[in-house]
Amino acid sequence: MTELEPYEELNESRLETPVDAGSQALAEALRSSFGIVKILMGILVAVFIFSGVFQVGPQERAILLRFGKPLGSGANALYGPGLHWSFPYPIDECRKVSITGLQKVGSSVGWFAITPEQEMAGAEPYAVASLNPAVDGYALTADGNIIHTRATLTYRIEDPVGFVFNFVNASNAVQNTLNNALIHTASKFSVDDILTRDVAGFRDAVLRRTVELAEKQKLGVTVEQCDVQSRPPIKLKEDFANVLKADITRNSMLNNARSSANQTLSKATADAKSRINLAESDRTRLISDISSRADQFQKLLPQYLENPNLFVQQRLTETLGRALTNVQDKLFVPAGLDGKTDELRLMLNREPLKPKTEETK
Repeated sequence: MTELEPYEELNESRLETPVDAGSQALAEALRSSFGIVKILMGILVAVFIFSGVFQVGPQERAILLRFGKPLGSGANALYGPGLHWSFPYPIDECRKVSITGLQKVGSSVGWFAITPEQEMAGAEPYAVASLNPAVDGYALTADGNIIHTRATLTYRIEDPVGFVFNFVNASNAVQNTLNNALIHTASKFSVDDILTRDVAGFRDAVLRRTVELAEKQKLGVTVEQCDVQSRPPIKLKEDFANVLKADITRNSMLNNARSSANQTLSKATADAKSRINLAESDRTRLISDISSRADQFQKLLPQYLENPNLFVQQRLTETLGRALTNVQDKLFVPAGLDGKTDELRLMLNREPLKPKTEETK
């Protein structure tokens, strides 16, 4: 053994054996603390890792941002349905967008001020002398009238990347597009067309304008439906109702007049056709009768030319025979010896007169 060996053994014995009980307790506490810290660090690491797990629904797509910039471009930037992992915020940020679900946005830029309670109850605010531009919305029509109108737009997100990154708030952009379409279209229609005569045409025009602006601004949405509701100002509600009533009465009277005119015209046309048909029938019958008589005369003409006197006597006999067939009283006029006609009238009664009796006197 060298001279250093007793010294090394002495130092090892001093390290293994604490000087006092306090030092030993402190060492035990430090070892326990380090163990707890290790466990906590492991839990924090596990929480940090699992906090980056996110789920995308079947009708959704997710866009992952890393330090504010999307990972990938176009369709590659979209995460499909299922579980995915990313670094926790603020390193990564997940934006979920519904691509098959329908989104709705409403425009009340042309509607009067109303509380949600009144809206649910179906009540209207009290009529005032004039509109308050600070709270009441309205739209001007093509003929210079004021109406209230609002719309609800149903749309579907077609381009999630453009919808999320091209606008600070794409939903507000869609709403502003609907506001523009509603006010712009109202200025192209008259108040009667918007309220009564062409309600469907006004709605379709608002829809077309909205689609046109959405495509022009590249909102990345597909418009599915647009519902529009319009009404006159509250103060003029009764006046518009009276105008509508008068218009309905006018249309009813016009329809009745047209119906009566059609009935009269139909009857006159039927009568005219009936008379024309009757006249045509008489014409045909008369022509046929005249033609048959002409044929008969043509057949008798040779006989007349051969012996006119005999023909006249035969015709006279035939005519007298037809004329005297049903005659009850007959007059016989014989011819005299000098060739002149002697008139002889014989009264032939149908029945002999009955002798008068005392009862009949």
